[in-house]
Amino acid sequence: MAIKTLSAQLNAAAEAATLGVLRRLHLDAPLLLGLLTLCGFGLLVVYSAGDRNFEIVERQLVRLTVAFCLMIAIAQVPPRLLRQWSLALYLFGVLMLFAVLLFGAIGKGAQRWLDLGVIRFQPSELLKLAVPMAVAWLLSLRPLPPRPSWILAAIIVTLIPVLLIAKQPDLGTSLLVLSAGALVLFMAGLSWLMIAGLGAAVAAVAPVVWLLMHDYQRARIFTFLNPESDPLGTGYHIIQSQIAIGSGGLYGKGWLNGTQSHLEFLPERHTDFIFAVIGEEFGFAGIVILLALYLFIIGRGLVIAVRSIDSYGRTLAGGLTLVFFVYIFVNTGMVTGLLPVVGVPLPLISYGGTSMVTLLIGFGMIMGVETHKKSAPT
Repeated sequence: MAIKTLSAQLNAAAEAATLGVLRRLHLDAPLLLGLLTLCGFGLLVVYSAGDRNFEIVERQLVRLTVAFCLMIAIAQVPPRLLRQWSLALYLFGVLMLFAVLLFGAIGKGAQRWLDLGVIRFQPSELLKLAVPMAVAWLLSLRPLPPRPSWILAAIIVTLIPVLLIAKQPDLGTSLLVLSAGALVLFMAGLSWLMIAGLGAAVAAVAPVVWLLMHDYQRARIFTFLNPESDPLGTGYHIIQSQIAIGSGGLYGKGWLNGTQSHLEFLPERHTDFIFAVIGEEFGFAGIVILLALYLFIIGRGLVIAVRSIDSYGRTLAGGLTLVFFVYIFVNTGMVTGLLPVVGVPLPLISYGGTSMVTLLIGFGMIMGVETHKKSAPT
């Protein structure tokens, strides 16, 4: 009995010490646990999708390490400083987008990168954070809910980088940036009448957007509507993805035992279409567990947003959390054939570093909103 009591006391002391360290690092324990669990599962799936190539896992682990270090660093920054930097970061990002149009490096038919010799980066990724920060800053200047004039200003702030990114062209990123600004605006407390009006405005400009789209982008829409029209061409990705997910059944074929992926039927299996690998190897049960984990992370982010003590923290944390949801919604919809293919990765699961770093920096901001409450102005 004494040994059990001592063991319980030691466990309680260790747990208290761990929570103390996390508080000093301004990290939210539930959110951090959810993110680590998700990324750990992602490494297992990447190993399988990459044909058991451990080098891919090593590269992914290095990127995760860098991304988590940046997340921890950003979590140390109080939201009041983020608010002060929001406008400058937004203007810098827009300036970089103009630089891409003038001097950007071209790759795979798109002009999306700035090549500085030492480093080559995609400025549009910066706008995934800068736009929600700028819109949250703008809306925090006046009492909420915002008046129509401030709503119009927020829309303009959002549309400028969206149009510049679409010009590159990069439809997937432009839609994510658009959703980032729109979701922060939604978190500001818009009435349903205003939301309906904005929806009607979007529907009204849809024909113009269709005319401005590139031929390959229109082809993606047609493929989405009828992938069987070109089963060996533009419809191949969606058809093979649906076959892979359907073949997994209830419990899947088992980790490393996927046939569609390992026999080279499934394209982009370790990047954009990795959700199909999960469906094939872990089945419907695995997908439910994955979505439950995503739901936990989203729920925790929204709880942090609701508990924020100022409008900037509330709209920023809520907007960034909902952007994470948009990533999930678009990728899973794309892979299952419910949405057109736009090249959006499955967040924190797909192989790659850019979106992973952006998302975890955003989660660092969310954690900062929760853990810096005592230092925030009243």
